[in-house]
Parts: sequence; C-alpha cells; structure tokens
Amino acid sequence: MTSSGNKWLSSLLHLFYPHNCEGCGSALVSDAQFLCTRCIHRLPTTGFFDKQGNPVEKTFYGRLSLHHAAAVYYFTKASLLQHLLVQLKYKGNREAGYFLGRMLGHALSKAERFKEVEALVPLPLNPKKEFIRGYNQSFLLCEGIREIWKKPVLANAMTRVRFTETQTHRNRLDRWQNMENVFAVTQPESLTNRHILLVDDVITTGATLEACGSSILQVPGSRLSVAAVGYTGS
Repeated sequence: MTSSGNKWLSSLLHLFYPHNCEGCGSALVSDAQFLCTRCIHRLPTTGFFDKQGNPVEKTFYGRLSLHHAAAVYYFTKASLLQHLLVQLKYKGNREAGYFLGRMLGHALSKAERFKEVEALVPLPLNPKKEFIRGYNQSFLLCEGIREIWKKPVLANAMTRVRFTETQTHRNRLDRWQNMENVFAVTQPESLTNRHILLVDDVITTGATLEACGSSILQVPGSRLSVAAVGYTGS
C-alpha cells in the first residue's frame, strides 16, 4: 500500500476506533501516544536525578548503602500519577507501565550520576499476586526503561520468598518488620561485581526496597542504586 493509502487507512481507523489520552480523554493523533502533551506536563517532576543528597537518597541514609537514588515524579493522592498507577496495578493497563517506564528511562538516560549502572532489577512481586495480576508492574517499568536506556533487565535475579500483607496502612516500623526475610537472590552470578538499579513504582518509607536491596548487597562485588516513578515525601 502506498504512503497516502496508509495515511488514509490510519485516519479511517482512528475515526471508528479513536485513541484517547489516559489522563483527560482527549483524542490523540498517534496510537503510540499514551498521554497528551498537556497531561504529560501535569506530572510533577522532582529534578532528583541530577541532585546528590536528594530526599529519596535521604530516605535510605543509615539503612541501605546506595550509590544513588531518585524518583521522577512527586506522588500525591487524587493526582494524575495516582490514576496512572491504579491503572497499572489494579486495572490491568500494561501500557501505563511501559509509558511510566519510558518517562523514567528518559530521566535516567540524561543523568550523569547513573551512567555506571549496568543492569536493571525489578522489585519482585509475590508469585501468587503476580499470577492474579498477570504481571509484575516493576518488570513492565523496566521494560519501558529499556526502550529508552539500553540496559539489560534481570527479571529472575531476585525472588520474593514470603507473602506479605499490603503495606498501605502500616506505619514505618510495621512496614520494616513486615519485610524481614522476604527476598532472596536466585541468580547471584548475574549480580556479582555489577552496579544494579533496583526499580519500583512508588517510594514511601523505602522499607520494601531496603529489604530487597539488602539481599542484593550480600552478593560479592555488587553495587546498588534505586529508581522509582513516584516519591510520596512521607
């Protein structure tokens, strides 16, 4: 089919099957878009990736030996970012994960501080929960990151060996105690002597990342950084 024919077919399909912005519902020109430009600008960026000693890094001071840590957006309730994460975690919207991962990938690719990272590790999800959901949202984030920032994803390097109840309504101490002995390294050879970026969706107290990161750092020669889509500031 000619180029003009392709454009005509695309326009016809768009007429009958419109592709809308996940944020505001407005029509999008390209099926490859997830949010319109206006909604992308509504997402509150942190600027943490180029800032040593940023609030995310301070969250882990004295708890986890990190090279760097950052989140790309501030997370608040009833926000566009919360809507996107609900779509990702509870509504089966995989594209939300790929989109947010790409946004994270753009931030990482521009950050000089993170250039020594050698591989991505998604925060493991409990196998039962992953089976019910159909995917691990952190793995989808890593896949989105990899589209922009060409780093390998070590999807099977870590596992979650103990089921834990939701952290949502727990205080800081309860979250930490709830995460004891939850994670285990399954492929130490893939982590040995490498700088690993541990990826999650939202950082609140950091208890889950601390527990997983501590297991990673038991591997000889491993170094650790952390990145997330959102930071709550609490």
